[in-house]
Amino acid sequence: MAAEECNGTVETALDIIVGKWKPVILFYIFEKETLRFSELQRLIPGITKKMLTTQLRELEYHDIIHRKVYAQIPPKVEYSITEYGKGMRPILEAMHQWGLTHIQHLKELHGNQQQAKGK
Repeated sequence: MAAEECNGTVETALDIIVGKWKPVILFYIFEKETLRFSELQRLIPGITKKMLTTQLRELEYHDIIHRKVYAQIPPKVEYSITEYGKGMRPILEAMHQWGLTHIQHLKELHGNQQQAKGK
């Protein structure tokens, strides 16, 4: 792929999935298919309520996830992957596999000290 063919498309794709939490959120929604807000909070204990809300709204804006609100008391909201968003599965799986390979590579290259420096 020539650099002139990129024209911002790689940046556009990365903008959607880059960040500390979006890949994690997507991983869990892909794995479980449908999750409520509170379930996502339990699965990702390090994320704040505000950050989770922001990340979910951004993914919803890009039509990666669907937000379904049930008209009941107390309110019930569920998140799932849209048909369009399902196209991201191979990208996330490839990133996951490469990440595993890279961790192994660093262990072979640097031993256990890579964990202290890498994070």
